[in-house]
Amino acid sequence: MSRSVHTLVITGFGINCEEELAAAWQLAGAAARIAHLNEVLSGAVSIHDFQVISLPGGFSFGDDLGSGKVLANKIRFARLPSGRTLLAEIRVFLQGGGFIIGICNGFQALVKMGLLPDVGGEQRQEVSLTTNKSGLFEDRWVHCKVRPDTHTVFLKGIDIIALPVRHGEGRLLMPDPQLREHIRSQHLDCMAYCTPDGEPTSDYPANPNGADLDCAALIDRSGQVLGMMPHPEAFLSLYNHPDWPSMLRADPARCEKGAGLRIFENLVQHLQGQPSEEQA
Repeated sequence: MSRSVHTLVITGFGINCEEELAAAWQLAGAAARIAHLNEVLSGAVSIHDFQVISLPGGFSFGDDLGSGKVLANKIRFARLPSGRTLLAEIRVFLQGGGFIIGICNGFQALVKMGLLPDVGGEQRQEVSLTTNKSGLFEDRWVHCKVRPDTHTVFLKGIDIIALPVRHGEGRLLMPDPQLREHIRSQHLDCMAYCTPDGEPTSDYPANPNGADLDCAALIDRSGQVLGMMPHPEAFLSLYNHPDWPSMLRADPARCEKGAGLRIFENLVQHLQGQPSEEQA
């Protein structure tokens, strides 16, 4: 018998994609609880009652001091009633087998609190997400290629995926060449912006922000923490895609699930102990 999967979706302070992210978990077969960050910091909600923590997209604290930075600092330094920081509790959560996903603003927060890529294992910020090379807020669809040697259950069985982006600060910078090489050699740059036929590219507009290594997503060494700039929770149904009529005309039997839903289904099936679609 499959086990229930409980996910926590943290909101507040300008985050605005929590409903879509909760819907993604529910459509994937999990229970989702939306909670304000203050509920977690006050002890009213415990992260240890869940198997997954989700940090949605949005504009936490208005992006006034750099996207995700203030949210990251609250998680790093604010004290719970126990006297421990939330980041310290997150370390325990991960050691116990928990998973974390951060999307867009959530990805920015994970990077700036040091959970991604966390090559050194000390939860210190090693890379950054900053202003797009175009200088524009990019709000459109892109294609992404999953790196073939990546090791996270979130992306299992996915090759090329179309997803929407909507960000002004999505350019991943890796200033240390040794760190960049470690990220590449350990396959932590798990997803790259690509052309429609799957060729990773640094060229605009296929790469919307000019990220180093064409990187659209990062994982940590365990594969339990995933951060990504594109929004999989915005592609839960085929009808979310702007080109769905021609897609259906080309293949009337096409599955009506959106490709983004697969990321959430992968983790839920893993936590339930069910075979993935790839194995079934």
